[in-house]
Amino acid sequence: MGRGRQKAKHTKVARELKYSSPDMDLSQLQRELTNPAENEDSYSSDETDEESRD
Repeated sequence: MGRGRQKAKHTKVARELKYSSPDMDLSQLQRELTNPAENEDSYSSDETDEESRD
């Protein structure tokens, strides 16, 4: 693919990302905000998994 077509495709994707409004699960957001301790545990376990891969 030529550089012009590639750049046009990237521009199109960037515009779609910039102007799109993704669906938000507000009930999930509320659960995360009201129970921060539970969510921190899941994030910390993800971080330790990533560190062990290095």
